[in-house]
Amino acid sequence: MQWLEKINEALSYIEENLDGEISYERAASIVGCSTYHFQRMFSFMVGIPLSEYIRRRRLTKAAFDLQQGDKVLTVALRYGYESPTSFNRAFQNQNGLSPSAARKKGNLLKAFPRITFTLSIKGAEEMNYRIEDKESFTVVGFSLKLEKDSDSSFDIIPKFWDAKEKSGDIARLCTHMGQEPKGLLGVCCTGDQDKDWMYYIAIASDKPVPQGLESHTIDSTTWAIFSGRGAMPKAIQDLQKQIMSEWLPSSDYVFGTAPDIERYITEDTTDQEFEVWIPIQPKK
Repeated sequence: MQWLEKINEALSYIEENLDGEISYERAASIVGCSTYHFQRMFSFMVGIPLSEYIRRRRLTKAAFDLQQGDKVLTVALRYGYESPTSFNRAFQNQNGLSPSAARKKGNLLKAFPRITFTLSIKGAEEMNYRIEDKESFTVVGFSLKLEKDSDSSFDIIPKFWDAKEKSGDIARLCTHMGQEPKGLLGVCCTGDQDKDWMYYIAIASDKPVPQGLESHTIDSTTWAIFSGRGAMPKAIQDLQKQIMSEWLPSSDYVFGTAPDIERYITEDTTDQEFEVWIPIQPKK
């Protein structure tokens, strides 16, 4: 339960700073994980990106302030909008009426309450996993630099895979396969001190790096390895959500510092066998 308490503490930090600057790095440090893992975990658990949650909460607070008689420009600046025009557009998209209209009693507004995480014992679906300590190994493949906003990753990473598949690069990469862990890997690295987020389409290899490919060494660590099978990408996304929302909160572990890995074992995307590797360390 301590892990959930840390997440709720991070949400309290966000709530206290809705009318100021919110640092994703600060929120993630409260939980004890990288900003990438924090944003990704939030999206899986809540069903919306962290940035969208913050936007909805700010506009909800803005509506309360307007009803208390605050001026539109004052409220717009308070919640991070550079102009009344951008504030008006965002407010109207959420509420279906203008900020000026929201000041009048009797008009219908939408409120998005603060989220609080609690442990829900579902037990509807079993999870197959194992804990393994692995020595360091090197992956080689193609890299993609990620934005410091994991929400965008859900869009650009699939496009990266599509482009490499169509170009024949993935087929050529697979000809070098042979080292454990075998299979095509999707590796997300957040770098030292949460810098330089990179994503690799790669294979494990202990051979010299072939021309045109890049390499990354993954340090020895402890992994929670979850196995799954089904139609992609829904099957792996469902498993990741279950890991974040059910297994991790009730386990004796927190996120480690190594990359997280998707291992694709078979090729048929309509019924693909895969694994999700989560770096873990014991709770303090």
